[in-house]
Amino acid sequence: MNNNLTDPYEIAKFIKDAKKITPIKLYVNGNIDEIDFKDCKVFKGERSAVVFGEYESIKEILEIYKEQIEEYEMEYDRRNSAIPLLDTKEIQARIEPGALIRDRVSIGKGAVIMMGAVINIGAEIGEGTMIDMNSVVGARGTIGKNVHLGAGAVIAGVLEPPSKSPVIVEDDVMIGANAVILEGVRIGKGSVIAAGSIVIEDVPENSVAAGAPAKIIKTKDAKTIDKTKILKELRDM
Repeated sequence: MNNNLTDPYEIAKFIKDAKKITPIKLYVNGNIDEIDFKDCKVFKGERSAVVFGEYESIKEILEIYKEQIEEYEMEYDRRNSAIPLLDTKEIQARIEPGALIRDRVSIGKGAVIMMGAVINIGAEIGEGTMIDMNSVVGARGTIGKNVHLGAGAVIAGVLEPPSKSPVIVEDDVMIGANAVILEGVRIGKGSVIAAGSIVIEDVPENSVAAGAPAKIIKTKDAKTIDKTKILKELRDM
């Protein structure tokens, strides 16, 4: 696999070539021993089973063996999905329940991904960065170290057009709740984006920006630094 996570052409090829899946979890009761659960993974009881398989295989089983099946229930959460979720078991970060992280995402050591956060393919999350509740990091979004992306904030993703640059958030940036950073914008190191801002232009280092569209309102000062400091304790593993 090519590891160039942020190249739009490589990501597009990855999606095009990926096997599209509709995974099903089937609960079934009946004459289980008479059913051939081909191409599926099955956990059997005496008269019940939990079955994992692709929709087309499950559909065929339910039709062929409808006389043997007394009742069933299906669970699924996607249709013809091209991108699996990221395997996070070995990632040295804190990832809370309900975070949705797609494959080909890079997450640095000590990062914190909170409930409901969505991180799309090709995104990069730096060490010690917090992606707060219900925030979104779009495709190819690049976020540096020790950043706080506030609750409900959006880092716009870019796959189309491929010539467009992704959002880049440099180290030590604080982005307030519900702020939106649009495609191609770079947020300079140490800057602060006020809650609810819509950022359509680059923000220089150590600047404070606010408004919709956001404007530079001042240079970061000691008072701002005190109000926006991050807590290392939240990032310790």
